[in-house]
Amino acid sequence: MFKYKLVIAVRKDLALSPGKLAVQASHASVSCALKSKKEKNKDFKKWFREGQKKVLVKCDDLEHLKFLKQVAKNEDLTTCSVTDAGLTEVKRGTTTCIGIGPGRSEVVDRVTGELSLY
Repeated sequence: MFKYKLVIAVRKDLALSPGKLAVQASHASVSCALKSKKEKNKDFKKWFREGQKKVLVKCDDLEHLKFLKQVAKNEDLTTCSVTDAGLTEVKRGTTTCIGIGPGRSEVVDRVTGELSLY
């Protein structure tokens, strides 16, 4: 049983291709992990040691993404938004997803537990 996880919430209104979605989620995952290692090292180490659980979920749109980020911050979780460079599928500056965590699963679930899996 995993006690820690990192969740990536991706905007479903953008209808990203599978490859683009994978790349954006990877950016969020790596960014959150590095930020957590620097700012919340104890949580990072526990998450890393138990296998680095990551979950990909859907959110509605940019406003929903902003809401999730604020709720996550209120829970004192690490967050990282991903803004696209605009070289392929979306306009430059489009926020595509957000990483939340790693953090204790029950805390992350208070933010993302109701969202559908991707």
